[in-house]
Amino acid sequence: MANATEIKFGDPSTRIAQTERWSVLLRPRQPTLGSLVLVCREPVIAFSDASPQAFAELREVVRKTEHMLRAYTNYERINYLMLMMVDPDVHFHVIPRYSGKRSFMGADYPDAGWPGPPMLEPAVVPDAAASDALVGELRQAWRQAAP
Repeated sequence: MANATEIKFGDPSTRIAQTERWSVLLRPRQPTLGSLVLVCREPVIAFSDASPQAFAELREVVRKTEHMLRAYTNYERINYLMLMMVDPDVHFHVIPRYSGKRSFMGADYPDAGWPGPPMLEPAVVPDAAASDALVGELRQAWRQAAP
């Protein structure tokens, strides 16, 4: 069963992948193309309370996420932000970083903070068709990513 943070970020329609302890979701507001949310599926609100199994599984989820996003966006850096002020379930915002911009379905996705810290706003908010298409492409990229 999805937790409140997974639901807030659109699970199951935004789900790229899911493991026993983590969900990989498309972030509805895209500060850069391919921005994601990694949500712990365990009932924990402190990172230190995650189980040893969740920590072990996180390593593999991060590895596959990075392979997927590298292939899909050709990012230059990647940022993981743990911003649990509004949504208390353990989760990370994953922001692929790049100079310039990326384009998807006619919309440009610049990295407004490059080369400094990530800026979550301004963000591109894809319409339903673009969001569904992006989720579909990222699901395919996940399947093709090295483990």
